[in-house]
Amino acid sequence: MTNPVSYLLSCIFVIVTHGSMLMNVYTNGKYDSINDIITLSAGVILLDAVYFIIMPFFKQRTYAVDFMLLLILNMSMIFQSCFGGVHFDAKHFITCIAALVSCRIGYIACRNHRWIQTKKKFVWAGIAVLMVIILLFTGSRSMWIDLGFMSIQPSEFIKPLLVLACATSIAEQMNKKKLGEFNVVYDNLILFGITAIIILFQWWCRDLGSIPTFAAIYASCFFLRICYPKAKFSKKTLIIAGSVVGVLGIIAIILAPAYVKDRIFADIWSDPDANGYQQTKALIAIAEGGWFGKGAGKGFLHKVFAYESDIVFATISEEWGLLYALMTVLMLLIMVAMPLVNPPRSYYHGTMCAGIAAAFTMQMALNIFGSCNMIPFTGVTLPFISAGGSSMVTSGLMVGMIVAAQSPVFANPSHKPKKSGKKRKRRTV
Repeated sequence: MTNPVSYLLSCIFVIVTHGSMLMNVYTNGKYDSINDIITLSAGVILLDAVYFIIMPFFKQRTYAVDFMLLLILNMSMIFQSCFGGVHFDAKHFITCIAALVSCRIGYIACRNHRWIQTKKKFVWAGIAVLMVIILLFTGSRSMWIDLGFMSIQPSEFIKPLLVLACATSIAEQMNKKKLGEFNVVYDNLILFGITAIIILFQWWCRDLGSIPTFAAIYASCFFLRICYPKAKFSKKTLIIAGSVVGVLGIIAIILAPAYVKDRIFADIWSDPDANGYQQTKALIAIAEGGWFGKGAGKGFLHKVFAYESDIVFATISEEWGLLYALMTVLMLLIMVAMPLVNPPRSYYHGTMCAGIAAAFTMQMALNIFGSCNMIPFTGVTLPFISAGGSSMVTSGLMVGMIVAAQSPVFANPSHKPKKSGKKRKRRTV
């Protein structure tokens, strides 16, 4: 631990924040028994305390991202446990723990850029395997695997793998090969092909809301390739790439299914009981909640479908207030912006952080702007705030990758001296 005093003060800040929220629930919330608040408070404080004890066992340069993650997760736990009345949401509590565990896995796996770059082909293979799993086990043109007691969305796990695919190929930018009239990097062609296949696959699975997230990951990493030293991207290459993206966007709008076009061009207030149902209810809830909300559990939006996931921003705004909802989003943005405070020390880690920041920012924009009817409704979750096991685990994994960039390992390969076949003669005096 680099600074015990700073660590202790951060612990106190997290506990005080969660404690003030729980006090707000006690004074302004809707509950049948005080035992509901006691159970919720015990779960939140216990998770805080256990993680405070575990974190120092991982040697890191900074724990700022970890504290932000724990702060946001238990805020989410309190939100989800108050929608429609105060209770202890055991399922969301388990997914919060799963997010913390996956954060540690991402941290351990991605610290050493030399090791992970040797596994580059396994990352590509992992994306292919997930696509096969989706084809075989989700049913016809679907994206969910129903296990009875829970559902899994395999496409969520493609996001961190695509980030890793981008990061592990950044060092190849100076290895250009002649291909016709162009000097190209084979890894760039492979990466473009992987991204195109993923986007087409999401289109086939009718998960159109996730396409902008995958496109944002690739776009951020593409711009970093342009900035890579000695990469020397020609203007002709950039113009061609921009033209291809523009043409694909136009084709996508033309070939979009009817229900997508309805969402794009629909007037929600003229059709509030069909295409505009969720968005009209969300806007009404945000307006009625005002700046400070109705009080935990006192809203009506919990009766609307996907209140805890797709329109969770509106649900929080109704019960806790727009100010609280915006502060929560700001905390998410601060967490993904931590690499600006403690810059990564390798292009691999920098590319990884850029891809994760792009993914989180795009998801937040789609969820919030979709709920507020500023863009077509996509049904994308708000990272760590929305309910959902697959989203929580993959988001935790990606935050672990940010932590790894803050505390990287640069282990040099060991070189053992070669033993000579000839024995030296002992000199005698």
